[in-house]
Amino acid sequence: MVMFLFLVVALAVVVAAVTLAVVGGGEGEGPLPEVAPDRLRDPLPPNRPVGRADVDALRFPLAARGYRMADVDDALNRLAAELSERDARIADLESALAGARAAAHAPHISMEKPANDEGEQR
Repeated sequence: MVMFLFLVVALAVVVAAVTLAVVGGGEGEGPLPEVAPDRLRDPLPPNRPVGRADVDALRFPLAARGYRMADVDDALNRLAAELSERDARIADLESALAGARAAAHAPHISMEKPANDEGEQR
């Protein structure tokens, strides 16, 4: 019985010591100091289009419940903007190609003024 009481008292002392260490115990600045959360160091290149290797190298820091939503949202927004920019560029190039093909197959129309055969002058 004495051993049981000794273990209970020792456990209470350890719990109290850990609690005081975490809360601060009245000395210093209080509870544990604030630590900056892990943030995504954006590996997506700002000065050139995003490539396949950039997406493959993208790694998000872990948070309490998986990944930080803000980091994932930022990366997905960046990729969406890049894709929409590429889609617009592809559409422009395809329309220019279609116009060039149509011009190549259309009969040649001359913009020159036809010569006056009768020699009329006004």
